[in-house]
Amino acid sequence: MTERQYRVIQWMTGDVGEAAVRHFADNPVFDLVGVLVHNPDKVGKDAGEITGIAPTGVIATDDIDAIVALDADCVFYTPLFMDVDQVCRLLRGGKNVVTTSGFFHPTSDFAEDGAKIRAACQEGATSFHGGGIHPGFAGDVLPLTLARVVSRVDRIQVYEVVNVLTDAPLDHIDWLGFGKEKGKFLSEPTILGLGVPFFAQSMAMIADGLHVKIDEVTSDVKAAIATEDIPHSLGAIPQGTVAAQHHEWTAWVEGRPLIVFHAIYTTAGAGALEPAWDWGKTRYRIVIAGDPSTELTLEGTDQPDGAVAHPGYNWTAMSAINAIPDVCDAAPGWLTHFDLGLVKPRGLVRK
Repeated sequence: MTERQYRVIQWMTGDVGEAAVRHFADNPVFDLVGVLVHNPDKVGKDAGEITGIAPTGVIATDDIDAIVALDADCVFYTPLFMDVDQVCRLLRGGKNVVTTSGFFHPTSDFAEDGAKIRAACQEGATSFHGGGIHPGFAGDVLPLTLARVVSRVDRIQVYEVVNVLTDAPLDHIDWLGFGKEKGKFLSEPTILGLGVPFFAQSMAMIADGLHVKIDEVTSDVKAAIATEDIPHSLGAIPQGTVAAQHHEWTAWVEGRPLIVFHAIYTTAGAGALEPAWDWGKTRYRIVIAGDPSTELTLEGTDQPDGAVAHPGYNWTAMSAINAIPDVCDAAPGWLTHFDLGLVKPRGLVRK
């Protein structure tokens, strides 16, 4: 069967963007026609050189106007934070947008920007979709998928466990506040804490899927300190400072905690922490208490050589990329997971 080919632009080449370029180059369903970069060291380089694969013939540029002028079906937009006006420009100009940067499900936190995106979709006869791993899959699609096999839901808990020293860029050490004095850490805003409105979108999607209404979302955070210096390639997390953190966000429905998200980021095992937290390996874990109580874990596969891979950035990219054909083929508008239904990935089975 001959597949339609979708012309795509990769907007930025961080960890998620690099995974996307590698996939677009290998999957015959996609034709990579442009790559936008921010780092001046990447400008003028072949996208393959940037991402560690064979040359693609696509030369990276930082010229936004040149990228916008390209003929493409979709822009895969992967900056850490979204420029809503720029996304609307793309949509009004006739390019569908699939992104990992936000807007996974409508909530009041993003009502104004959501209205801009919907209007741009109508003006450009285009579609928009936000996806990823969490939010965008592990904290919303998977819990609702698991709920299909139970008779009653009393509580849904989603655990994101990440060992930062082995499964995340080391710049996350500073971003996340590791190495701070515990009292200072707990009294100041945190990167994960500032992300609550984004994770609340996943909670809202679960609630909508279960036909209930969230009354409020509450937050709590705990920290563990290092009982010894924890070395890493950029230095060390000093003894007596924060070396692990556990954020807990709870969506209350009719006076009870129905949906609870746990974001657990650590840099050491229980032997080097106080309290001696032992959260295990990097993974996503969904636990439904109900009838029957049911659990699902998503984690990287142990390799024959003993290595353990956590393909978090690949998951983030592919969860959204695999929706691109369905988004391009859909009617104009902001498409949620509910609008797309069961995504049918294309081009995954290949030589």
